Amino acid sequence: MQVQDPIQIARRLAELRQEHRDLDAAISHMATHPARDELQLTRLKKRKLLLKDAITRLESKMIPDLDA
Repeated sequence: MQVQDPIQIARRLAELRQEHRDLDAAISHMATHPARDELQLTRLKKRKLLLKDAITRLESKMIPDLDA
C-alpha cells in the first residue's frame, strides 16, 4: 500500500468498517438459518477476519510515529 494522507486512510477505514458490519449481519443471519451453506458461511467469516486485519493495519498508520 502506498503512503496516503490521513483523510484517505480515514475514508478507507470507514468503508472497511461498514463492510465488516455488513458481513457481521450477514453471518449472523446465515448462522440462524436452518438450511445454511457452511462453505459460504466459512468464506464470509474468513473475509470478515481479513477485513479486521486491514482495519487494524490502517488504524496503526493513523498513529503518528514518535521518536523515543
